[in-house]
Amino acid sequence: MFSRHRVSAAVAAVLVSSTVAGAAHAQAFYLQEQSARGAGRAFSGEVADTGAASLWWNPAAIAGSTDAEATVSAAAILPKGKVVDNGTLIRRPTLPGLPAQTFAPVGGNAVSRNPINNGVLPSGAFALPLNERVALGLAVTSPYSFTTNYETGSWARYGADRTHLLTIDIQPGIAVAVTDWLRVGGAANVEYTDASLSNALPNVLASLPDGSQKLEGNGWDLGWSAGFQMHNENTTVGFSYKSAIKHTLKGDLTISGLVGPLAGSNADLSGIKARFYTPAQIIMGIRQRAGSALTLNAQIVRYTWEKFDAIRLGAPLNTALPENYRNTWSYAGGLDYAVSPALTLRAGVQRAITPTRDGERDPRVPDANRWNYGGGLSFQVTPRFGIDAAANYVDFENETIDRVTAAYVGTAAQTPVLTNGRLEDAHAVVLSLGGRFTF
Repeated sequence: MFSRHRVSAAVAAVLVSSTVAGAAHAQAFYLQEQSARGAGRAFSGEVADTGAASLWWNPAAIAGSTDAEATVSAAAILPKGKVVDNGTLIRRPTLPGLPAQTFAPVGGNAVSRNPINNGVLPSGAFALPLNERVALGLAVTSPYSFTTNYETGSWARYGADRTHLLTIDIQPGIAVAVTDWLRVGGAANVEYTDASLSNALPNVLASLPDGSQKLEGNGWDLGWSAGFQMHNENTTVGFSYKSAIKHTLKGDLTISGLVGPLAGSNADLSGIKARFYTPAQIIMGIRQRAGSALTLNAQIVRYTWEKFDAIRLGAPLNTALPENYRNTWSYAGGLDYAVSPALTLRAGVQRAITPTRDGERDPRVPDANRWNYGGGLSFQVTPRFGIDAAANYVDFENETIDRVTAAYVGTAAQTPVLTNGRLEDAHAVVLSLGGRFTF
């Protein structure tokens, strides 16, 4: 029989650096590419714009609409970059009768290139007016989704191997034009999450092959959104609040490949629960007409990432794994220019600050501050059908990867790992295409 205490210690030590994240394109593991129209102006006006394409940012966006509308988008996310070892050290346990172990290089490939996989992010929304003031809406998005893969021999293997995260957010809502100048809306956020996380585990001798751990689970959870828009002929001001969501995932844990004195920690456990929060968003924005053809946009988002303070694992592990994210902001400005009644051009720039902290950043979360530069267009093909297209370049700052971790904490086999690496030359190209239909 395996020792549950030993399994709990091993899991906790590894999962400290096995959280759901990556170098995404808004902050940490949040993906904002839920609209091709919004991507073209670097998401600088979504909370204050109207129509189904803005439902994710503000459920009030469809109040007072006259036609049923559907929008679908897909974003091809193409990240590049490298995660480089700058001298990561490991100290394996001292075995009886042998000299005391000292810190030694972790070994493995010193440069892991493009660990974050390319992906396609789909989204869609639908608006149905019930009368001239009230409309129902439905948005289907995937706000937290990515896959990272480090090669088997990577220097980062004890902090990250393969991570896969998929979320599907279903947002039904209602919007009302209360007056000629005020629109309000509210919505539920029903979110499905599926995650799998794996890491290598060190055996007691460097000459032995690594063991491995895989934790996977899924679950359904609930949040909410509410917002309003105030507008006149030239100006629209928008505000919305998207609640934090408490996620509860239930799944399986597999630990294998440990030998010698660690063999008792190999295990297959089922029914493991993991609980964590994704952040609330407070979104404020304005759209200002600056002439017959030009509209200026600005948007600020406050993310309550401090809610992601820990991952809490239930029985039989009963431990909390600290994450210690910080609250952060993003800022964006952009413009729309109507070249003709059929063609609108867009451009924008966004600055986003990482919620990860120096001294607590690990290879599974190689996140950094970034700039997002966007350009795009909308073209009305027919009176009932239009297309949106956008291209974005996301430039990440170089950043340290420097969390200190340990395997088998509190046991005679405790194995500290002094992570010392860097995220370098990271960037992403995002290509978005969407269609808008009115009925």
